[in-house]
Amino acid sequence: MNASRTLRAGLHRGGLEVRHILRSKREWFSHLSLPAIFLVFAGFTDHPVPGTTVPAAQLVIAGGLASLVSLTGITTLAQILASEREDGTLLRMRGTPGGMPAYLLGKVCVVAFVVGVGAAVLLVGGALFVGSALPGSVRQWATLLWVLGLGLVGASALGAAVGAVLPNPREALAVVMIPLYGLVAVSGVFFPTTVMPRLLQRTADLFPIKWMAQGVRSAIMPDGAAVAEAAGGWQHLETFGVLAAWCVLGLLLAPRLLFRMARKESGSRLSERRLRSTVAPAR
Repeated sequence: MNASRTLRAGLHRGGLEVRHILRSKREWFSHLSLPAIFLVFAGFTDHPVPGTTVPAAQLVIAGGLASLVSLTGITTLAQILASEREDGTLLRMRGTPGGMPAYLLGKVCVVAFVVGVGAAVLLVGGALFVGSALPGSVRQWATLLWVLGLGLVGASALGAAVGAVLPNPREALAVVMIPLYGLVAVSGVFFPTTVMPRLLQRTADLFPIKWMAQGVRSAIMPDGAAVAEAAGGWQHLETFGVLAAWCVLGLLLAPRLLFRMARKESGSRLSERRLRSTVAPAR
């Protein structure tokens, strides 16, 4: 199948799944709970960013956007892939139009939709209820778009790579979510990284959440707030470099791991997994 037909098949799959989300109250509640938590937390944050007069609620909204992209892109895609490999969906996808590439594209469309809605809720809700600002210029809107766009591509690719190697969806919590929440805690989401020990600052510098949060802050906060950053500036070039590097890493790993996983899938393997899951453990 040529690339254009694969693209159409992937977008069609993504559209079907998005329509399912739009019809499901439980899906809406699940996907909007994280933005709502950050809005509530920002509402109770009434002190300024240290060294500035900018409300710290804006820092929480920016960190919430970075966390939303990372947690949705990585954990959601990893859990979906692990679950649908276990129930046989991925095995069936090998015989459908577009195969695995169209399947993965459809899932990325779903993640992009969820992130887009969550980002709109955070930005508009922050502006209406907690005094956060929207980007005030074309340059700031452009910064917001490239930061979140690079973050989404990198997070989705890494989520697909992790989902391809997870033994089962039950291990996603320990393998993916716990380390990610730890990174969120040290990435300047709730407070500036400058208040943390040097080792934690250097650790956060290696991962994209910190740079996404800093990039979003540069898009919704005044330039004077940059004095609270570890380097005393927004570091757009460094932000682009780190996010692009994680995109490259994810895009190199994900296709190889996914196609290796797809080659190993078979009806006998699926039956064996189902048998193991239904046989009660010996007492």
